[in-house]
Amino acid sequence: EAIIDEFGVKYSKDGRKLLKVPYELNGTNSIKEGVRIICDEAFLDLSLRSLVIPDSVTSIGDSAFMGCKSLESLVIPDSVTSIGDSAFMGCKSLESLVIPDSVTSIGNSAFSGCKSLESLVIPDGVTSIGYCVFRGCSSLTDIVIPDSVTSIGSGAFEDCTSLSSLIIPDSVTSIGDSAFRGCYSLTNIVIPNSVTSIGARAFEGCESLTNIAIPDGVTSIGVYAFWGCNSLTNIAIPDGITSIEERTFLYCSSLIDIVIPDGVTSIGDDAFLGCSSLIDIVIPDSVTSIERGAFWGCSSLNSLVIPDSVTRIGDSAFRGCSSLSNV
Repeated sequence: EAIIDEFGVKYSKDGRKLLKVPYELNGTNSIKEGVRIICDEAFLDLSLRSLVIPDSVTSIGDSAFMGCKSLESLVIPDSVTSIGDSAFMGCKSLESLVIPDSVTSIGNSAFSGCKSLESLVIPDGVTSIGYCVFRGCSSLTDIVIPDSVTSIGSGAFEDCTSLSSLIIPDSVTSIGDSAFRGCYSLTNIVIPNSVTSIGARAFEGCESLTNIAIPDGVTSIGVYAFWGCNSLTNIAIPDGITSIEERTFLYCSSLIDIVIPDGVTSIGDDAFLGCSSLIDIVIPDSVTSIERGAFWGCSSLNSLVIPDSVTRIGDSAFRGCSSLSNV
């Protein structure tokens, strides 16, 4: 029982929900006062340049503005408490946006592909940064994460290629898979002591990252976590790690020094493959297996002591270690 206004916009009978905007509507528009909910896909793929959202609106639905490639200006009122999944995905012309403090929930991929968005402050009420929320925000240089956030989801900042530094608050306990993958301008990041896990490919391709401190509380580091961090010079693996997963430090070509703690029992496939600057490494007595290609291409490695605890050395484990003269 939808009602349609003079512009062809569909509202619920009570006027509380904006259901759908016709494709031919473009330019600058406003939403009627009294609307509380902008429904899923309401403005999907429209040639919309700017929009006024009234103070009555409390929620923005899934994919509500997805694909509005011409949208440049938008003010979200203080009444809004939730922004749905993919709400602004692909709004590549959106340059600035203020998320009001009233917002407590930001959906997955909400701002993915907002290529022109330069800075953003996440409100204090938000507790998690979900899946691919800011993925592909290639102009994003500055973002503030509040102390209320406890987790950074998979792909949250993937391909934010202009992001150079970031402070993760002490409230965060986990960094998801591919969270900062492809952030090749990232030179500095502080991981707080509260973090216990770093996901697979979390920092893959962060080629400008020169130094990173992994806190002692971290007990798991995923596969490919630092693959291609070719400016990283040294790193200390915390004592809680029991296994260096496959390709964790693949092609970290500037890595000179690394400390493997006593608790590690295995060094996975290609774990340090292509770490051509690695000079010295101590393998602790806890290690029982060195897997295939673990140190392949570590051409600067000049000496190595393999402890008696090791029962397995995989194929090509030390292939290309041309400077290795003493084992």
